[in-house]
Amino acid sequence: MQISKIFLYDEPSVPELNLEKLAKFLKNTFNLKVEIRRNVFSKASHTDAERMASCRIFNVRKPFEKHSPTRDEIDFEKLSFATTSKMENIVMYDGFEFQKIVNDLIEQDESITDYFHVAFSNKLTCTYDDSDYRFHGRAIICSNPTIISTTGIIEAPAKPKEYYMDLISNMAQGLNVDSIKKKYHGTYLEYHDPRLSTIVEGYLMQAIFYYLTGDPFCDSRECRLYNPHWQKDLFYSQIEVGKLCEKHQKILKDMVNNLNY
Repeated sequence: MQISKIFLYDEPSVPELNLEKLAKFLKNTFNLKVEIRRNVFSKASHTDAERMASCRIFNVRKPFEKHSPTRDEIDFEKLSFATTSKMENIVMYDGFEFQKIVNDLIEQDESITDYFHVAFSNKLTCTYDDSDYRFHGRAIICSNPTIISTTGIIEAPAKPKEYYMDLISNMAQGLNVDSIKKKYHGTYLEYHDPRLSTIVEGYLMQAIFYYLTGDPFCDSRECRLYNPHWQKDLFYSQIEVGKLCEKHQKILKDMVNNLNY
């Protein structure tokens, strides 16, 4: 498998992504051409809105079942395509069905194996886990096109355990939860967080490693390919460490040599 060019599809509701910075990171890391595109749903049709509404998840304890959407649900998706900032409530979508829709929105003459597409979205992509029989939010759906969910990056890795304990305690007492959020501010990623772009660099690397090697993750927290389940680990691997481990640095070097052969 080879890549000759990477396409990044914007999510305009999340300016913190800083696609110019991400494109420069990819060019410097992989020595590849990178092109920035408008949001992948900018040309989506009524049929696409219907398909998107049909892949909503209503029961997190059951494997995906295609939903028969209502007119209001379809209209909601059409509005979200036109203005992605209208997303006020978090809706869960099956990540693999979501990926199929995005794949069909890619221009046919650009749907070739050496063109790698990455679509950013503020919609929450999820996948069903057979180990605990429930859906989980995902930051990334690796494939070509790859889907990176900004909401998934924020919501999927867990916040500190103490945060949830304090939150439950305060809610039980009928107290305002804003004080809890203020107490733990900075210990987890928030919406419109300036750290988002740096963290996304690691997810882009995971996507490309998956496409080229079939193995996107590393078991070591000392590597940007580490797949975190906690926000603290996300910060540690992507910001405090901010580089690949020795093993994956070597793989990257070989990968770049092959890509530019």
